Amino acid sequence: MITAARAAEVAALLRAAARAEILPRFRRLAQGAVRAKSGPLDLVTDADEAAERVIEAGLARFFPGCVVVGEEACAADPTVLDRLADAELAFVVDPVDGTANFAAGVPLFGCMAAAVVKGEVVAGWIHDPLGDDTAIALRGEGAWIADGEGRHMADLRVAAPAPVDRMVAAVSWTYLPEPLRGRVTARLPRLAGTVGYRCAAHEYRLTAGGHAHAQLYNRLMPWDHLPGWLIHREAGGHAARFDGSDYRPTHRDGGLICAPDRASWEALRAALLDP
Repeated sequence: MITAARAAEVAALLRAAARAEILPRFRRLAQGAVRAKSGPLDLVTDADEAAERVIEAGLARFFPGCVVVGEEACAADPTVLDRLADAELAFVVDPVDGTANFAAGVPLFGCMAAAVVKGEVVAGWIHDPLGDDTAIALRGEGAWIADGEGRHMADLRVAAPAPVDRMVAAVSWTYLPEPLRGRVTARLPRLAGTVGYRCAAHEYRLTAGGHAHAQLYNRLMPWDHLPGWLIHREAGGHAARFDGSDYRPTHRDGGLICAPDRASWEALRAALLDP
């Protein structure tokens, strides 16, 4: 199991990788340092690859024999994902979440990791390189913000439940299939407001900290959602796939809605998704 002390070590590792490989490249990417992977919305930079190598090496030192499932390693070899389901201890790593922002010089990106034990998410981290703090969650032990030196700064708690017309939500509609995409985008005015950061790391931090009510995603790559899902859950929130089933580390699709509680989840789902 990941203890609070081990969680602090991982947070320090993410911070060190960010300070060594990510921040020095921010707004200083050399020509050719940004490349498209599966398409124009799916980018990788030299910072992603270098930071992932640092994090993977550090996790291997801290947890000998662990499986590391990195976003960039999976882009090169998709079979790496198959090791996640039944590993004794696996770490999922997104070295730069919000790569499009990072590549464009927009100061909204994060460094994420989650620990998975035999298919269960047991710890999550979202490090903000520019703010120099980390959102951390341990299963059953809550979620909090730690500063760059590892000191506990504040507990995280989701917003109080609210009617749909008073909810602010991060709605990622880009990857929704039609006709669902058209239905959801047409219904966004039913909410009080929406945000779109192009960065799940900061959207999860926003919601887990009670500064927005909900999130909606369609594509469920584990490095994008496992850390934030656990942080949101440990901050008191309720999350489920579009059909109401539990979200699991092996899920790649089926959508995800995060809300303050189950009643809010059901109201939001009905307002945005129901025919």
